[in-house]
Amino acid sequence: MKLKRSFYARPCLEVARDLIGKHLIHRRGDRLLGGRIVEVEAYVHEEDQACHARFGPTPRALTLYGEPGHAYVFLIYGMYDCFNVVTEPKGSPAAVLIRALEPQEDVAKLGKTDGPGKLCRTLGISRTHNGLDLTADLIWIESRRDKSPKVVTTPRIGVDYAGRWARKPWRFLDPNSPYVSRRK
Repeated sequence: MKLKRSFYARPCLEVARDLIGKHLIHRRGDRLLGGRIVEVEAYVHEEDQACHARFGPTPRALTLYGEPGHAYVFLIYGMYDCFNVVTEPKGSPAAVLIRALEPQEDVAKLGKTDGPGKLCRTLGISRTHNGLDLTADLIWIESRRDKSPKVVTTPRIGVDYAGRWARKPWRFLDPNSPYVSRRK
């Protein structure tokens, strides 16, 4: 069942934890590409020095301030697109980065999904999808009747520049998945 906007319109940390075990799907032509979400990171408000909203509603971060349930896709290192889910009410900038997927069998043949840039490349998600409504029919997240996974938290990855904010335990993952981007 496709997630409704109300799922995303909640506190970012709750949404992040609840995304573990859900399925990210991208419709590409007549194919549905995706997998089970096994790792995410939360980025919460302007005071979070690792969040793109720390500089306010800049052109890059404007999507973060929009309606929940939309895609926020940005470029890092000049080469990798990263897919995020906007959460919380409009005007409250927060998003969850999808870091890793356990791919469907056909997706595993296309490429890797054990990192945010890799999964975007493999699923064909790019900055052209920035602002896309995730309750529509191109890219969405759905809940299936899977067994609920164990979820653990760790500090986020690659945000050492954010000082004390880098140590927040805002990375959520399924510790039993071999697709987690970096094991602790």
